[in-house]
Amino acid sequence: MSIEVIFGQQLRKIREERKLSQEELAFRSKLDRTYISLLERGKRRPTLNTIFALTAQLDIAPSELVRMVEKNLDI
Repeated sequence: MSIEVIFGQQLRKIREERKLSQEELAFRSKLDRTYISLLERGKRRPTLNTIFALTAQLDIAPSELVRMVEKNLDI
């Protein structure tokens, strides 16, 4: 599985645990809802700015999200 797909899976998991819709997360992080959807489906690569914007609204450290992705990589 690609890093983008794993990132998207982890992002969706955290978002759903926080009981946020894609729309609410997008609004809070000042991103477009369709971009959140593309990230969650592994269709886009997030920038560092995007990761920081998302994690600030999900109440998780950026490094923790990256760690979660790293744990799920088949390397």
